[in-house]
Parts: sequence; C-alpha cells; structure tokens
Amino acid sequence: MEFSYFMPVRLLFGANVIDQLGATAKSYGTHALIVTGRSSTKRSGLLDRSIALLEAAGVRATVFNKVEPNPLTTTVMEGAALAREQGCDLVIGMGGGSMMDAAKAVAFCAVNGGDVNDYISGGKQGTGCLPILEVPTTCGTGSEANPFAVLTNPETKDKKSLWGDLIYPKVSFIDPELMKTMPKEVLASVGFDALSHNMEGYLATRSQPITDQLALHAIRLTAGSLPKVYRGEGTQEDWENITLASLLGGIVINTAGVGGGHGMEHPVSGMYNVVHGKGLAALTPPLFRHSYNTKPERYAAISRLLGGGKSLLLGDLIEMQFMGTTYNPWLGSAIALVMMVIVLVCMAIMNRFGEGEEGVSFL
Repeated sequence: MEFSYFMPVRLLFGANVIDQLGATAKSYGTHALIVTGRSSTKRSGLLDRSIALLEAAGVRATVFNKVEPNPLTTTVMEGAALAREQGCDLVIGMGGGSMMDAAKAVAFCAVNGGDVNDYISGGKQGTGCLPILEVPTTCGTGSEANPFAVLTNPETKDKKSLWGDLIYPKVSFIDPELMKTMPKEVLASVGFDALSHNMEGYLATRSQPITDQLALHAIRLTAGSLPKVYRGEGTQEDWENITLASLLGGIVINTAGVGGGHGMEHPVSGMYNVVHGKGLAALTPPLFRHSYNTKPERYAAISRLLGGGKSLLLGDLIEMQFMGTTYNPWLGSAIALVMMVIVLVCMAIMNRFGEGEEGVSFL
C-alpha cells in the first residue's frame, strides 16, 4: 500500500465561527476584498455583519459583488483589477461554490499578470497569490477545502478549472448557521453536488484509504440528514451533518478527483448555464447503471449507505432537483438522455473527444 495525502487548509467548523473572521483576517492583511454574489449575502445580513467584524479588528473591506453562478473568467479579471486598484492584500470568498471559486481566481490574478485563461489552458504558471479566506453559505461544493476554481470562458463556453497549491485557502469558516437561509431548491441542488463528490471520489481511480473513509462517512451523513432538512424536519445536528458532508466532499476530491458525472456535466453547464446539481442529478443514475460492474463492491457499499433495496433515497434526492414532478425511472432516463445528447454536442463543438478535464479522474 502506498499513497500521499495533503490538505493544508485550516478549517474552523461550528455554530457562529464566523465571529472569528475579523481577528483571523488581521493575521493575513489590512485590506480585504470580499468576493460575493449580487444579493444573497447582503439580503441575509452576512455581508454587513462580516464588514463590521473586519472593521472592529482594524481591517478595511472593499466589496466585489458581481459574481454569477458558473462564474466567468471575465468577472474574475474584473475582480482582480479592483483588488489591485484598491490595494487589497487579502481576499475573502463569501457565498456558494461559485463565489468561493471566483475568490480564489481573483486572489491569484491579482498577483499574476495576463489572462486567467492562459493559466487554465495555456500552461502558464503563476508565482504567487493573495491570502484567501473562505466563508461558505451553501453546503455542496466543498470549495473551502481544495485548490480548485471552476470558471467558464464566455467566448468559448469552455468550463474548466484553475487549480494548484497557490490557491488553497488559508482559513475557512464552516458555520452551519449560515446554511439555513438557503431556499429548498438550492439546498437540493448543492446537497446532490456534495453527494456526487463523495460517491465519485470513492469510485475514482485515485481514491486511497483516507479519502475512502471520509467519503463513506459523508455519504452516510447525507443519506441520514439531507432528506429531513429538505422536508423541513431537520434538527441542528442534521444541519451540521450536511454541512460536514459537503466539507468532507471537498477534501475527498482534493486528493481523489471527481468522475464521469462531473466530467460530463461541466460541458453542459458551460454551454447552457445549467444548474450544476441538477445536471449531476440527471446524469448520475444512467452513468451508475452502466458502470456499476466495474467496481461492484464499491457500488454495493454506496447502495447500502443509501438504503439499498429498502428505500428509493437516490430517487428521492433526484426528485428534489425537479420540483413539481413525481420521480419515476422513465422520467429520469428521459432527462438523462437529453442531457447526454447535449453533452455530446458540446464536446463535439469544442473538439473535446478523448480529452479529460484537469482535476478529473474518469471512472
């Protein structure tokens, strides 16, 4: 047995750990650029609360609130220009995975010149990065625990990852209380993303003993708590469980990578701006049906954690993605067929046949 494991992010987990933001940020700089979305953190009060915490610790704050779902490379370049213009010396990502990914890329581009696309696809290497702090408000991507920033080039519709040790966050504040403002549809989507990270990481060719144990525990947490939280029956422990499952998923894919579900979904959301979790929910069942015989023991372990023959939990989770419908295998197969056709068209357009995405370990 031989393996390597590396995860340098300091993780602060628990209710109200966000209160430590100001004192922690002061250790890394004096002027923070807060990278966030257009409205959710402002509407929830988190943005104003965070600015107050920073100012109380003597840290100035500039806000960049233009990040969209499936963040664009052009948005990242705009944020990096603002960071340089304002003299920011650290970056705080605040929001869902898109905002956290954008924050990493902004921190990187604020130090390294040129177009971010050259670092993603052109082989150009960076030399530094501003310190990054992450504050997740959704429990799905696990971006707070890995060095990936998934970005879409608006000209080519190419969705790929900027990644490398330079963009590991210094500290992440994983506060289950911040998850409770998510709408149900967002909860369902990000919850399925977290589940997919852990399932794909467990099945990946680069899986290893540490990631295996983390992934299995996270799948168990998701199976036991996500449906209850979605139905409005979740306890504080359930909220903590799904938040932890998301974090563990980010740690798992940091080492093991993801699989075919993410590899096929990224061209779809890059071309058509599909919600990531919904794309995964459409593609995962047929992918698993056609590949379970490659690693039957591992698929069996996942099946047992999801209820085996005693429940339709995977179907229940998929049904959350398509509110207003009743889950049935014919509907799931039809949606998946349409998604697969879109994937093939996208891949043909981008001449991607046979080319894997950085950070992706195909099943």
